[in-house]
Amino acid sequence: MYIDSHAHIEMDDFNQDRDEVIQRARDAGIDLIVDIGDGDVSHDSHAAALKIAERYSFVFTTVGVHPHEARLLDDTLYSRLAEMAQHPKVIAIGEVGLDYHYDHSPREVQRQAFRKQIRLALLRELPIVIHTREAEQDTIAIIREQWAGSAKPGVIHCFTATRWLADAAVELGFYISFSGVLTFKNARGIRETAAAVPLDRILIETDCPFLAPEPYRGRRNEPAYVVETARRLAELRGLTAEEIGRITSDNFMRAFGMDSGRHGEWSPESAGLK
Repeated sequence: MYIDSHAHIEMDDFNQDRDEVIQRARDAGIDLIVDIGDGDVSHDSHAAALKIAERYSFVFTTVGVHPHEARLLDDTLYSRLAEMAQHPKVIAIGEVGLDYHYDHSPREVQRQAFRKQIRLALLRELPIVIHTREAEQDTIAIIREQWAGSAKPGVIHCFTATRWLADAAVELGFYISFSGVLTFKNARGIRETAAAVPLDRILIETDCPFLAPEPYRGRRNEPAYVVETARRLAELRGLTAEEIGRITSDNFMRAFGMDSGRHGEWSPESAGLK
């Protein structure tokens, strides 16, 4: 069992062969895919991701506004997110957070949007999926300020930060998700962190269509390739890829409440879609 805990298969990159991509994932042993809503209003990513999740029983989704789009989080969009977050196939608020590398939205606007969406996750009693880049101190500070004491966990997705951030996030009850970056030749520091994070706090993801792992680097990424990340992580931890698949899948089910029955009874058939 493998789980791609962070994908973007609703994006236009998959318009020509989305069904085939999903089938290749199944053939590769991927039992569950999370299609992350990123708040890109140019193609209504939330509605597109939810439509895919409703079609496939093993695809789930999230709702949230990416820090790049934080400037778009007005009251109307917030109300829509709050409503969509009640759908049984929405399992988290995300991806949200801070990105000081590109600064597509002003930093103070990003921080305000981050806090507001954390409060939404608390309101809806959902985990939170966090994007952070070159904003480690502010990310941890806001988590401590807004999230500390929550009964729900969170995820630092596509981890590319320092060991300090990983340790701080784990201390706050978060999971650390590793992507295909783990396989890159210049990712020594990330591999060192992956070798040290407690096994019960690790997830794997593709973040597709971005960041295809070796030996697919340079191509469009897709959920089937998450197995390559599992293999590299297995080498670092002295385990087999299958053991990493089982461990990270168990972690995912626990982190997202999939073992509690909240989402397990939903199916296309029960929703009248098949």
